[in-house]
Amino acid sequence: MKKCSHSAHHSLTELNITPLLDLAFVLLVIFIITTIPPVKDLDLKLPTAAKQLKDPPRKANYITVQGDGTLYLNKKQIADASEMLQTLISLRTDDPDLNVIVRGDAHTKYKQIRAVLDVCQQANVPKVDLATDPLK
Repeated sequence: MKKCSHSAHHSLTELNITPLLDLAFVLLVIFIITTIPPVKDLDLKLPTAAKQLKDPPRKANYITVQGDGTLYLNKKQIADASEMLQTLISLRTDDPDLNVIVRGDAHTKYKQIRAVLDVCQQANVPKVDLATDPLK
């Protein structure tokens, strides 16, 4: 005769539904949060505003310094620093908020970049940036 009425394998045949209920409650909460309608408990007449067009972004001017020291201003070759100074002064008189981006080749010596920055300072260019490539 058996002393025990339950078999040893009885506990393995039961299905534990506790994790399933937890998952069901989490999903229920997510659905409730994402489907809440926007609050419109009061009728409001919101004020209207006139549509104002934004100013177009200012065109950046590029100064490119190649490895051999050749200078370009907006894809136009510049002979020397004095010509660049005169060109920058005329651009600044046309646009007081002149924006210049200096692009130097990786093999360009710092002395050449510094000379371009000095010319920009002499021309009183308010915004000068240095272009770089992001790290990969």
